[in-house]
Amino acid sequence: MAENLWETHAEWWIDGFTAGADPEYEEQILPLAARELAGARQVLDVGCGDGQVSRLAASLGAEVVGIDPTWNCVSVAHQRGRASFARAGAGALPFADGAFDAVVACLVFEHIRDVDQAIAEVARVLQPGGRFCFFLNHPLLQTPNSGWIDDQFLDPPEQYWRIGPYLVEDETIEEVEKDVFIPFIHRPLSRYINTLAAHGLFLERMEEPAPPPGFLAKAEEYAAASTIPRLLYLRTCKR
Repeated sequence: MAENLWETHAEWWIDGFTAGADPEYEEQILPLAARELAGARQVLDVGCGDGQVSRLAASLGAEVVGIDPTWNCVSVAHQRGRASFARAGAGALPFADGAFDAVVACLVFEHIRDVDQAIAEVARVLQPGGRFCFFLNHPLLQTPNSGWIDDQFLDPPEQYWRIGPYLVEDETIEEVEKDVFIPFIHRPLSRYINTLAAHGLFLERMEEPAPPPGFLAKAEEYAAASTIPRLLYLRTCKR
């Protein structure tokens, strides 16, 4: 079901988040990925979509392979070039042990059901000392039933962020825009950190950047969200 939704709505992602269409990618995610992938020689891009992070890594001088379970995305990635692409899921990576010195996953794992197997596979294909560059929609943001509350009963009125059941793992199908339905799986941050560590991937750096100016400028009400992180970045190293 989830895979079918991604096939059905692949154009939503390709048109709305790639080729300069999305300010969060242009102003924040891609520059951070460029910094974190600098110096990598063999890179695997897990859940590559149309391949924009793969192309970025290739522009830095790496040999890059991107994998995605969605035929529509892999087809577009092939057309756009700069790296090699294949259709595969994160839970069964078709590569030898230690094949890469860097793996990147950008806004992918919040859509993967079997997170334990996927992280185990990332650890398997990484060389000792290799880095896993892990981008997530911030779990605080993605907790089901979280969102901005405009409380007009207070004097003066207040806007504040309501957090849903953060500690409960939950899968939801969200209508991200009219008639576009995408599956999301919420997990608390500790779930990711402990699973990474259990597979020998230990945290070196964590970032929770404020939303970039281009995103905040999209709507007047977004200014109130300037202190709520939308992105979580973790760099782990395989020991």
